[in-house]
Amino acid sequence: MWLIISALRRPVTIVVVAIAIVLSSLLALTRMPVDIFPNLNLPVIYVAQPYGGMDPAQMESYLVSYYEYHFLYVTGIEHVESRSIQNVGLVKLFFHPGTNMSQALAQVVSYVERSRAFMPPGTVAPFVVRYDAGSVPVGQLVFSSETRNLGEIQDLALFRVRPYFSTLPGVSAPPPFGGNQRTVIIRVDPDRLREYQMSTEEVIKAVASGNVILPAGNVRTGDLNRMAPINSVVSNIQELGGLPIRTGSGPTVFIRDIGTVENGSDILTGYGLFNEKRTVYIPVTKRADASTIDVVNRVKAELPRMQALIPEDIKVTFEFDQSAYVRNAVRGLALEGVLGAILTGLMVLLFLRDLRSALIVVVTIPFALLASLVGLWLTGQTVNIMTLGGLALAIGILVDEATVAIENIHVHLSRGEPKMKAVYEATHETITPRLLAMLTIIAVFVPSFLMVGVSRALFVPLSLAVGLAMLASYLLSNTLVPVLAVWLLRAQGHEESSDSFFHRLQRRYTELMTKVMKFRWPVLAGYLLIAVAAVLLIGRQLGLDIFPAVDSGMLQLRMRADGHTRGTNRSHGADCTQSHKGRSRRRQS
Repeated sequence: MWLIISALRRPVTIVVVAIAIVLSSLLALTRMPVDIFPNLNLPVIYVAQPYGGMDPAQMESYLVSYYEYHFLYVTGIEHVESRSIQNVGLVKLFFHPGTNMSQALAQVVSYVERSRAFMPPGTVAPFVVRYDAGSVPVGQLVFSSETRNLGEIQDLALFRVRPYFSTLPGVSAPPPFGGNQRTVIIRVDPDRLREYQMSTEEVIKAVASGNVILPAGNVRTGDLNRMAPINSVVSNIQELGGLPIRTGSGPTVFIRDIGTVENGSDILTGYGLFNEKRTVYIPVTKRADASTIDVVNRVKAELPRMQALIPEDIKVTFEFDQSAYVRNAVRGLALEGVLGAILTGLMVLLFLRDLRSALIVVVTIPFALLASLVGLWLTGQTVNIMTLGGLALAIGILVDEATVAIENIHVHLSRGEPKMKAVYEATHETITPRLLAMLTIIAVFVPSFLMVGVSRALFVPLSLAVGLAMLASYLLSNTLVPVLAVWLLRAQGHEESSDSFFHRLQRRYTELMTKVMKFRWPVLAGYLLIAVAAVLLIGRQLGLDIFPAVDSGMLQLRMRADGHTRGTNRSHGADCTQSHKGRSRRRQS
């Protein structure tokens, strides 16, 4: 009651608060990240263990199995999944919802060190990273040139562009792909080895002992302390040919006597195609807390600076822009919201048949949505499909508060009451029913706060959007609607004719319900029968998944029987092929 009285006594204050909501929403729109999904915050950690030369069975036996055994001791572990492929072992750790991931990551690192004590010599430290579904590629920096080879392009992309690219906010910078790793190759002639009665192991030992990285020392001469570099590393790869393999009695045998030294590249295991040409690219991966649209706009704005870091004959472009899908999704939901508001206003105009009343009801829609947007910003949410979907869902129900209040005001005005009194009495009569209606709707979304895992991350933003919009609609129906009703509605109402279309429809509906109530139990039994049959026949045919299938028209993947994975982007003419075979398994804690 006091809320209505305060609004009618201080109408200018209510208008100022409404304007403040609009201005705050503009600030929220500029500050809130825009993305497809909210931050899922999945409790998952990845461990990637490289070891060159091992096949999948060896990776599983000598490396991955030790990780699986020790990781089951980590607090909060739910289960462990592993995949062993050639040269790499991947271990994925799933944790129970609510686990302290900072503590879990520290424990994983400690058990990694414990596991390495049982592994073969030469095992390097693995990559331990926190996995988040929000860290996804949003595009690719493509490097192309007509004059340079892929090795040169990859070196320039790695050592010049990547350091600057990694400084951009919200972006993670993986190394470039598509070019072969530069490798010094020593080709040994088997016939010459047989002539000298040597093995390849002797060649390997000669290279390892003759090209040793040793730290420089200092030589003090009087007051000078000079650095004394040691020429234990060759400055030119052709000097490797002068390394001795066998010394002692007889002539010394050098590497150049049994083979050649080449500046080549590693064995090709994957490649990238853009417009049917081999190319080098850097995936543009956004961080989980960053906005897709902001990251893409920032990368595009920095393209001229990246181009200035490399020679002019190498062109860098941004391709496979994924922000278009985000923009289309946001634009589509916004359009649906606008159409919903317009249709709602038309329905109010149809039944109340008063343009000013319909205008008051429709005006509350944007104010309620903007107030909900401010609330989402203050609670740390983002603009995504779930929050926009919640706002679009709320449009059809948040007008109920204002519609009920306006309709009751019309009833009091039709009795000839003074405008101020009619507005107050009508709003006061419906304040409790409108409160119960709001609480009933909000109660439907309360269980989402009891969910865990991905379901909670997805549905809590939607529930907050609907709940905040309904709360704002209730407050506006008790403040802004009475003020606008006093200012805009006519002082005297009019009794609606009993022969109007609406009254005739009411009478026919009343007569129909009177007849149906005589057979209430058969009707109820028929309804239950139809509902149960629909659930059994139709419900069992529906699939189960977190998200519906979406055809974005961008990326298509298909598996071939030979174990190759092939991805094609038809709209950009890109093609990437990679082959790997491995072994997977899952271990439960």
